[in-house]
Formats: sequence, C-alpha cells, structure tokens
Amino acid sequence: MGHGVTRDCTCHRRDEVTDVYNAPLLDLVYKAATVHRIYNDPSMVQRCTLLSIKTGGCPENCSYCSQSSHWSDETGLKAEKLMDLEPVYEAALRAKESGSTRFCMGAAWRGPSQVGPRQWDRVLEMVRRIRGLGMEVCTTLGMLTPEQARELREAGLTAYNHNLDTSPEYYGKITTTRKYEDRLSTLAAVRDAGISVCAGGIIGLGEEDQDRVGLLLQLATLPEHPESVPINRLVAVKGTPLQDQEAPSGLDLVRCIATARIVMPRTVVRLSAGRLDLSSAEQALAFMAGANSIFDGDKLLTTPNNDRNEDSKMFDLLGLRSRPAFLNYPSGNDSSRDFEAAAAAGASSHSHGSGCCGGGCGSKQQQQQATA
Repeated sequence: MGHGVTRDCTCHRRDEVTDVYNAPLLDLVYKAATVHRIYNDPSMVQRCTLLSIKTGGCPENCSYCSQSSHWSDETGLKAEKLMDLEPVYEAALRAKESGSTRFCMGAAWRGPSQVGPRQWDRVLEMVRRIRGLGMEVCTTLGMLTPEQARELREAGLTAYNHNLDTSPEYYGKITTTRKYEDRLSTLAAVRDAGISVCAGGIIGLGEEDQDRVGLLLQLATLPEHPESVPINRLVAVKGTPLQDQEAPSGLDLVRCIATARIVMPRTVVRLSAGRLDLSSAEQALAFMAGANSIFDGDKLLTTPNNDRNEDSKMFDLLGLRSRPAFLNYPSGNDSSRDFEAAAAAGASSHSHGSGCCGGGCGSKQQQQQATA
C-alpha cells in the first residue's frame, strides 16, 4: 500500500499525514492494524477511570465544555469545591477493584496558580496516596509552571493530560481565553519534569478534515511522541455554544485513531469520550485500528459514559485483556515506570533520545515490515 508513511519519528510532514488520513478507510484500518501488531499487543487494552475532583467554575471559555463559568447559567452546572482527600482515595480504591489500572483526576481550573497552597497540597497528597495503591496516576489541572510540574513529579504522578483539542489554525474558534502556545508550554514543562505526556484532542467541534490532520500532525511532531493520545468524540452538552453540534460518526473516529496509530506507532491511543452511543462493532473496529485504552465507569468528568459491566462483556466478546499498571510505555517518560525504576530514574538526570525519533525508533526490520 502506498498511502502515506510508516516511520516512528517526530519528523512527519503535513502532506504525509494527509495522505495517511485520506486513504480508503479499509486500507487505512488494515495498515494501522499491521503497524499496531508490530509495535503493540493488540489484545491488551488499558482500563482507566476519570474523576472530576473540582467541578465547574472554570474561567476558560472552551466552547464544548459544560464546566466553563461563561455559560454556567445556561448549563445549570454550579461550581463546587475541591473534593476532600478521603472520598477521592475511596473512589480510586473502587476503580482498582473494578479493574482500572490508571486513575485520572480533573480539576476545572485555568491552572493550579489560581488556587491557594492548601488546595494544591491536597492535590499532591491525592497523587501520593493513589500512587501508593500501585495504580498509575494522571491529572488534568490546566496550565502548569515548571515548578508545579516538578512538584507533581516528586509526588509520584505518572502522566499529565493537557489536550491540544484541535489544530493550531482552528483553535481560536474554540477558545479565546488562552493560546495554543500556552498548551505547548505546559506540555514542555511536563516533559522536562520527567512526567509522561498525555495529549490528544476532540473531533466534532465544527472543524474540517484538514484540522484533524493538523491536530495529529502537531502531536506527531512534538519533541517526543506523547505517552498517550486520547481521541475524544464530542459529547454536546445543552447550554454550551456547541450544544447543537452533530457528533461525528464512529467511522470518523476510527479514521482518526488509525491515523494516530500509524504516525505514532508506540503511543497508547485512548478511545475516550463519546463511546456511549457507539456499537460494539464500531468499537471493535477502533481497537483493530490501534486503540488500546478506554475510560470506564459511569461518568467522564460531567458527561455519561459506558457501564463497566457492558465493557467487561465487550472485552470477553472481542478477546481483549486488561493492561496491567506500569507495563512498558515505549513513548512514556520516567514517571511511567514502576516504583523501582522510577526511584532509580529519580536518582539520575532525566535523559531524552536524540535524532528525529526522539530515541524511539523501531528496528530497520520493523520499519520495512510496516511499509511492505
């Protein structure tokens, strides 16, 4: 097949990613499935749980988000205080007992700089306590300073989620309270602190195909590929500016997942928001195309999500296995390793790879197989 390229590098060109994205869907899925099987175990899918630890009252004006204070009257979502430590810890315990191996916490902040030291210390303690359960821990707290990133790393954070949402060109139509460069600066602070980067986007914001290509190109040409790339399908919320936006199809989602898998072959591609009305067949095609993570539990921050029992049945039907915590993350940072490895890494300086692949190149034989 001659549709685009298969290189484990951070040097892709727009025309290359465009060629991959625009390939006939069945050809695209076949190629993505081939790449997926070279670099990953296709039967291994991670189950993650996401909890909103501080809901509503966000000063940003992201047009898809129900938590923005700009339209709280329309959505009816009231700002809540930061949760106490124990209820969050108990939620993590329940998630672990239900099979999740990564626990993610989200706060509707512009960033930790807007809150006092006691709230920030509480979040750091949440990270420490949940990491002590043997779970991977991820947070999404808005924009970070380098010092805040270092404090999260010292607390034991595995990954930090900071989605780019869409292409640089379309970003100004989604939010005006921050710039794309702000997002990239936070990702740089996270990466430099030795924390694994989790960064993806949302499809269905009114963007064109070229914007989806632009998002994937931006992610694939970061200094290092993200450990994780969540691909979200818009869940339109009443009262937000995008309340009447039609959700993209399941096949649109599959196309984005397959493209992400080909241009970032070692990254964990997370099938995220918007699964609720997808059939098992559509989700199966997404897993075939390279998705290897889901979020389970009945809610993703403020929107409904798939039932855990239904997900378990789907795993059995498709022959999928749950990914253990701290299984090797080829695109992860030091923080994605287990306790012993993380302790050893913390004793030495964080090292990055060199060359176009950021140290993550596959063997020549693997690349030949993938492009055959």
